[in-house]
Amino acid sequence: MSTETSDVEFDVLHALKVKGLANDEALAALTGLDAATLTSTIDRLADAGLVIRRDAGRVSGTMMTPAGREAHERLAPAFALDGSALAATETFHEAFGPINATFKKVCAAWQVRPDGAPNDHDDNSYDAAVVADLEAVHEQVRAALDTVGGEVPRLGRYRDRLTAALDKVRAGDTAAFARPMYDSYHDIWMELHQDLLLTSGRERGAGDE
Repeated sequence: MSTETSDVEFDVLHALKVKGLANDEALAALTGLDAATLTSTIDRLADAGLVIRRDAGRVSGTMMTPAGREAHERLAPAFALDGSALAATETFHEAFGPINATFKKVCAAWQVRPDGAPNDHDDNSYDAAVVADLEAVHEQVRAALDTVGGEVPRLGRYRDRLTAALDKVRAGDTAAFARPMYDSYHDIWMELHQDLLLTSGRERGAGDE
């Protein structure tokens, strides 16, 4: 890899900063890169010692090395947003806070019923009501992502990923709501939140918990 990091190389590093270990499908969704470009970019980053690929075992994919994490931190200021992109991100961050607070309540309702009992998903009417609440949250965040995505494409890409997870929930896949390491709606939401903080250069505050 040349000493001058390209946009696509930084995008892959940034996606791995957000995701951690990521397979090619997840990286393509996060970066918007086609398969050939993604593969060649990962190869260059691997040759430079910034990422490694894990192809064996139950969990496989690409992850940053310590050198890759240092490179991302060093390069981030050069790829920082400015002008209208920064303004759009700030506007999105302000809108995201209240939506995120509602989303956390919806997730809590999905996991625990009002009487404190764990939700075993045997009550279809209860689950349907919670999914309806999730759909309302989704419409709010979708509209906000449509707006910011015009200025910051990588944030806009979360819209389609969240929609795909919601479609799985609607089809009866209860794990697609909040199961960890399942590319669930909750997983993708947490990645969006982390990406937003990294992109805006903000520290995680009380409203971001």
